[in-house]
Amino acid sequence: MEPEAQVTVGEKQAGPQNSPEVLDGPFSTRQLLRIDEALRLADQGTGLVFSVFVGGLDEPIREHAGRLHRQLAEPDRSILIAVSPNQRQLEIITGRHARKRVPDTYARLAALSMVAAFGGGDLTGGIIIGLDQLASHAGKG
Repeated sequence: MEPEAQVTVGEKQAGPQNSPEVLDGPFSTRQLLRIDEALRLADQGTGLVFSVFVGGLDEPIREHAGRLHRQLAEPDRSILIAVSPNQRQLEIITGRHARKRVPDTYARLAALSMVAAFGGGDLTGGIIIGLDQLASHAGKG
C-alpha cells in the first residue's frame, strides 16, 4: 500500500513547483489548477488567507489541524480546510480575525456541503464548494 500523499495548497512554499509529493497526490494538474483558482478568488475577494491541506492527520485530528493552521504565515487572518480522505475526516480551522467574519455556524454549513460532494466521490468539487461558501460568508474585506 502506498503512503498517503500530503498536499497543501494556498501557502507559498519554498522548493520546486513540481515536487514529487504533489505529482503523486490525489489530484490531476487540472484539478490542482481549479483549486488554486478557487483559493486565489477567495483570498482576493475577502482579504483573508485560505489554505487547503489534503493528507493524513494524526490523532487527535482537530489538534493536528490546529497545529497546521498555526504554522501558516498569518494564522489570525487564515482559514484552513484540512481533509483526510482515507480517514474520512474534515476540519475547518479559522483564525481569531477570520472567525469574526466566518463564525463556526457558517463553517459547519460549508463542511456539510463539502461532505456531500466528498460522499459523491468529488474531492476537488467539495473543496471548491467549501472555499466558495466560506468566502461568500466572509464577504468583502
